[in-house]
Amino acid sequence: MTDFETSKIKAVFLDIGGVILTNGWDHESREKAANVFGFDYTEMNILHNFIYNVFEIGSISLDEYLDTVLFENPRDFTKEEFKKFMYAQSVELPQMLSWFKSWKKQTDLPVFAISNENKELNEYRIRTFNLHELFDGFFSSCYVGYRKPDPRIFKTALEITQVKPEECIYFDDRPMLVNAAGKLGMNSIVHQNFETTKNILEHFIRK
Repeated sequence: MTDFETSKIKAVFLDIGGVILTNGWDHESREKAANVFGFDYTEMNILHNFIYNVFEIGSISLDEYLDTVLFENPRDFTKEEFKKFMYAQSVELPQMLSWFKSWKKQTDLPVFAISNENKELNEYRIRTFNLHELFDGFFSSCYVGYRKPDPRIFKTALEITQVKPEECIYFDDRPMLVNAAGKLGMNSIVHQNFETTKNILEHFIRK
């Protein structure tokens, strides 16, 4: 959905994983971890799916998550070694983050993150990639207690920023989450690649 009036837009909301950084701890990262550390991926993933929602809304810590999905049995690797691996899966996507930071300096629009992320990984990514240079605030699932596509996470972001749905644009790489925001009246856009998102946001650079 891109048929919005640029003059009415007062805020930009962005997902993080899949838009400016890789996903923090997706199935590809878990499969890679199983190969590197030599554990049963299927067994771990069953436990992951059972508890991950609780983990992402901040109800349990990273240590508690790992105790449940991996360290219920003795391992020949340490929890700290595994955490280091988890953090290392976060990398910048080509061009996006550096361009976004440059664009932010040329616009008057506030920019906020709306993301599903556990607390420890979320704060690692904010710190490591200097995301404060881009975002004015973070509506992360671990802080607000809701995960996308729960409409409450979008409603909370709109209420706290005091922006009406039609006064914002929201980028996410997952169509289901774009649709969830769109149902609330937000101008929601599927992030497909650097060029298409860049072309939309260039309309908001100060002339």
